[in-house]
Amino acid sequence: MASAAEQLASNISLASFSKATELKRRLWFTLGALILFRLLSFVPIPGIDPHAMESLYQTQSGGVLDFFNTFSGGALQRMSIVALGVMPYITASIVVQLGATLYPAWAALKKEGETGRKKLNQYTRYLTVLLTMVQGYFIAVGLESIGAQQGINAVVIPGMLFRIAATISLVGGTLFLMWIGEQITSRGIGNGVSLIIMAGIVARLPQVIGQLLEGGRTGSMNPLLVVGIIVLCAALILFICFMERAQRRVLVQYPKRATARGMMQQERSHLPIKINTAGVIPPIFASSLLLMPLTVLQMAGARTAGSESASSEWLITVSTFLQHGSPAFMTLYALGIVFFCFFYTGVQFNSEETAENLKRHGGFIPGIRPGKATEHYFDYLLNRITVLGATYLTIICLVPEILSAQAGLNFRLGGTSLLIVVNVTMDTVSQIQSHLIAHQYGDLIKKAKLKGARKK
Repeated sequence: MASAAEQLASNISLASFSKATELKRRLWFTLGALILFRLLSFVPIPGIDPHAMESLYQTQSGGVLDFFNTFSGGALQRMSIVALGVMPYITASIVVQLGATLYPAWAALKKEGETGRKKLNQYTRYLTVLLTMVQGYFIAVGLESIGAQQGINAVVIPGMLFRIAATISLVGGTLFLMWIGEQITSRGIGNGVSLIIMAGIVARLPQVIGQLLEGGRTGSMNPLLVVGIIVLCAALILFICFMERAQRRVLVQYPKRATARGMMQQERSHLPIKINTAGVIPPIFASSLLLMPLTVLQMAGARTAGSESASSEWLITVSTFLQHGSPAFMTLYALGIVFFCFFYTGVQFNSEETAENLKRHGGFIPGIRPGKATEHYFDYLLNRITVLGATYLTIICLVPEILSAQAGLNFRLGGTSLLIVVNVTMDTVSQIQSHLIAHQYGDLIKKAKLKGARKK
C-alpha cells in the first residue's frame, strides 16, 4: 500500500505547481542566477583580444584544456572573467574536508555544529582566493608565452600590468560564482555549485550534438559510428538513472508498543542506503584535483618551452605524460574517484552516530546487537556498497573516454559530463517534488483547520 507521501506525489499536477508561489520564486531565482553566469562567460578579462584568443585556443585545443573548457561552459575558450569556474572552490573544499578529518583542530571545529561549519567555510573561501590567484597568474603568463610562440597576439599589451589585472579579474569572477552558488543553495532550488557546473556542460551540448550530426552528414564520421554514440549515450543515461535510484534497505525493528485499542504491535521500518551514497561529488573532486596542477604545468611548460633548461624539459614531459586521455591520466582519475567515493561516503553516513540513534530510540537490526555490533555491521555493509558504487562511477566516467580515445574521436560529452547532468537533474527534480508535497501538506492542514472552525 502506498504511503501518504507517495499518494500526494502521484497527485502532483500543473495546477498544484501554479499555486506553489514559494517554489516558483525559488525557480525564477535559480534560473536568473544561471543566466547571469552564462552572460559573465562572454565577458573577457581586461587586455584580451577575443578574436585572437579564439585563434590561439584552436592551436592549443585538446587535452586538459578541452576538459576544463567543458566544465566552464566555453568560458576558458573565450578567456572570460569566469574562465576558472568553480573548480578552485571545489579544490579548496576538498582540502578543508580532508583537513577536518586529519587535523585535530579542524576536526574539533567540525564537531561544534553550525559555528564550526561557518569557520570551516571561512577557511574554504580564504583557500579559494589563494588557489585562484596562483592559477590566474600562471594562466596570464602562459597566454603571453603561447601567444609569442604562435605569433598570435591574444594579449594586447603584455607585461606585469596585464598579469595583475588578469589575476584580479579571475579571482573576482571565481568568488562571484562561489557566492552565486551559495545563494542558489539557500534561496533557490538544488545545489548551487553543481548547477553551475551542469549549466556549463549543458551550454556546450548543442554545439557537441551539431558537430556530431554534421560529421555524419559530411562523411567525416561513419554514420554507424554516429548512431552508436547516440545509442551509447542513451544507454548510459538509463544506467545512471537506475544506479542512482538503487538502494539497500536495511530492516529496522522497534519494541512492541501499545496501540490506541490496547493491542501490542511491533513496528518495522527500513533504513535506505544508496548504492552511490557519494553522488556526483567523487568525479568532480577527482577532476578538480587533476585539473589544477595540470593547468599550472601546461602554462608553465609553455612559458619555458623556448629555453633549453632541464626544468623546462621536465615540465613539458610531465605535462605530456599527464595529458587528458593518456593512460596515466585515466589511472589517476580512476584512483581519485575510488578514493573520494570512500571518503565522502564516510562523511555522508556516520555509522557510529546512526547506530547510537537507533539504540537511543529502541531500534535494532534483527540478528545484530545494538551499539558497537550495529556500528560494525553498518561499516561492513557500507564498505561493500561503496565498492559497488565506486566501480559504477569509474565505469561511467572512464569507459566512454577510453572508447573515444581508441576511436580517435574529439567527442567532449563524456561519461563524467553525462553523470553530472543526469545526477544534478534528478536531485533538482527531487527537491522540486519535495517542495510541492510540502505545499500540498500545507493546503491539507489549512483545510482541516477551516473544517474544525466551522464545526465549532
